[in-house]
Amino acid sequence: MIELFVVLIVSAILFGIGLYGALSQTNLVMIMMGVEIMLGGAMLNLVAFWRYLHPDTYSLQMFVLVGMTVMALEAAVGFAIGTQRFRTKGSVEMEEAADLKE
Repeated sequence: MIELFVVLIVSAILFGIGLYGALSQTNLVMIMMGVEIMLGGAMLNLVAFWRYLHPDTYSLQMFVLVGMTVMALEAAVGFAIGTQRFRTKGSVEMEEAADLKE
């Protein structure tokens, strides 16, 4: 069995990479990829603690599946907005998306 510390380190690295990607990019697709990596790191952290505290129960698996479904829906909606933005304006750069505030 993998130690909790190793899983938490991997989770923190994933979250850090996702945070850097979400904050440093201006392209909508890259920002969404960063957010997805952050959510993946957070769910890995959740699963690691649950497995450490309750090693005999598997009830968290349903929660993780629901979380992954929400992540997929969020990505689908975001990519749909990005695709529509690209079709109308020809760009998915967030600096040019000031008209989305209106």
